[in-house]
Amino acid sequence: MNLYSLLRPLLFKIDPETAHNLTLKNLPLLHRMGLLKAFLPRVPALPKRVMGLDFPNPVGLAAGLDKNGEAIDALADFGFGFIEVGAVTPRPQPGNPKPRLFRLPAAEAIINRMGFNNLGVDNLLINLQNTECVGKPGCILGVNLGKNFDTPIEKAADDYLICLEKLYGKVDFVTLNISSPNTKNLRALQGGDELDALLAAIKASQAVLSQKHGKYMPVAIKIAPDLDELQIANMAGLFRKHHIDALIATNTTLARDGVEHLAHGNETGGLSGLPVREKATRVISAFHAALAGEVPIIGAGGILQGADAKEKIAAGADLVQFYTGLIYRGPALVKECVEALGTSITR
Repeated sequence: MNLYSLLRPLLFKIDPETAHNLTLKNLPLLHRMGLLKAFLPRVPALPKRVMGLDFPNPVGLAAGLDKNGEAIDALADFGFGFIEVGAVTPRPQPGNPKPRLFRLPAAEAIINRMGFNNLGVDNLLINLQNTECVGKPGCILGVNLGKNFDTPIEKAADDYLICLEKLYGKVDFVTLNISSPNTKNLRALQGGDELDALLAAIKASQAVLSQKHGKYMPVAIKIAPDLDELQIANMAGLFRKHHIDALIATNTTLARDGVEHLAHGNETGGLSGLPVREKATRVISAFHAALAGEVPIIGAGGILQGADAKEKIAAGADLVQFYTGLIYRGPALVKECVEALGTSITR
């Protein structure tokens, strides 16, 4: 029995957002005391090169857990091959009214309608300056970018461009989050003309910033699982046209298949965890075929055991990441997934 299996029942007695904040507040303290490295399982190396970056292993932490980059060093102790913080917006914002985070334990799922609550990109930059592992080999860090809730959708590109410029060269990659269901009209950016214009603006800025900094920083894009075949085909065409560096598939779903009868099952927001696993895997498979190997895929959605990570890789993902799985399974899931993806690798 691992330590998290003892702690989880206590954490699950607390309101989900309170438990989240309590955990995030104490992780840096545990890191400084050396307790995380002392008690967490050692994760084997399984190197993978994607987006021109050398990942120590292909299993990452998805965005949403550490929105402001407050616990990066502590989370690195978990053995993740990469960590994605955020989503961050140009200006601080409180997010949606509480309660806005709900557990569905019987389904190993979570529904959230957080609404990009964060302290803004300038605060994140300060936290990055105080983070030990940033820039060190083996510490791959990405930042998930969103738009402020009161930025008109036709001006959304400006918000992404502000964050891109401020973060360029300070992290390893950034992700355009155009698929959160919790910011009004955000998913409209997945449409043809809107997506085309956004990607053109981002790639033009990336080219200028690459010259300015003498360094190329990859830009990924995170999409929803609620896409039909025509949407996938059209989006894949644009990703190839604009040479997007990676695709993260997928975000949370608006569907409620299989959880409608559960307590909180019909709460508004995005559903994550086990119920989204098959849907996310189907989307990964469809994009893998449509992208013809030109754009790497980071698979996410419903990874709660090593076999789920293998399923994502088999569907065409190059890397995987999870967040809800960490809530239900704890840090041991990192090692389980890495070992499942490379059982011949020794400690």
